[in-house]
Amino acid sequence: MSRVGEMPVSVPAGVKVSIAAGMIEVSGKNGKLQREVHPAVDVEHKGDEIVVQLREKRKEHKRYHGLMRTLINNMVVGVTAGFSKELVMVGVGYGGTMKGMVFHLNFGFSDPVEYTPIEGVGIQTGKQNNIIVSGANKEHVGQVAAIIRSFRKPEPYHGKGVRYKDEVIATKVGKSSGKK
Repeated sequence: MSRVGEMPVSVPAGVKVSIAAGMIEVSGKNGKLQREVHPAVDVEHKGDEIVVQLREKRKEHKRYHGLMRTLINNMVVGVTAGFSKELVMVGVGYGGTMKGMVFHLNFGFSDPVEYTPIEGVGIQTGKQNNIIVSGANKEHVGQVAAIIRSFRKPEPYHGKGVRYKDEVIATKVGKSSGKK
């Protein structure tokens, strides 16, 4: 059995949970999230806790026990505190601005790159070429951050591009003339 799946998810005050017809809905100050519950597990709301249990103790169903518990915990954390990822743009003239619902990025291309984020995900530009992606849904925040990073991945020789804040880029040594 999954050790993660056996732990109950604590529901803080101000968070509403409803479970019906194979769907779980969690709402709080940061919004409302819903997810389909996998048929291999049962989800029960008992007081201020959510308990995830396997329907059958079959080997192929065990993997969903901890997964559903973690997904539900991420929903609760998302509607209370939210999630964020920070990206750093490294390069001369790199920058980004939010204009309405469209994020404009300048990476040295002939035209700026325009990106409209997923609904419920906010993008802010911080000081010194920082991009902060935040929202209630952890999957959507990670997806938007990955898409922004994919527009200009860090290159291995100078390290220019978009990277996660804590990401370390292994740089390569440039070409040498070969003469001694």
